[in-house]
Amino acid sequence: MARRLVPAEPSAVALALSRREPADMRLLTKHFLAVLEQRAPGNSVEVRVPPWAAVQVIEGVRHKRGTPPAVVELDPATWVALAVGEETFADAEGDGRVRASGERADLTAYLPLA
Repeated sequence: MARRLVPAEPSAVALALSRREPADMRLLTKHFLAVLEQRAPGNSVEVRVPPWAAVQVIEGVRHKRGTPPAVVELDPATWVALAVGEETFADAEGDGRVRASGERADLTAYLPLA
């Protein structure tokens, strides 16, 4: 069974946001995916932020094997920018930094997370 992500301590998040070095981006990626997982529980959308993590979120059709009914994939910098409200989902998707497919793949209602 996959290990669940856990939100980071607020002080660690604040420090990581101020620096945004590679190790900080790893912490922030996992932190904000954990927060999304808590706020939008479910298994109908898989949010992938390679190379560090992926979570299944949002109620709906349960996904067990293979490709989920909806997938959102993006890079860590874009994920963090969306999570803290520096960007909108529509803008990031429009310029190709977010690849979203399937029903419920629009995360606008869940962002920002910070």
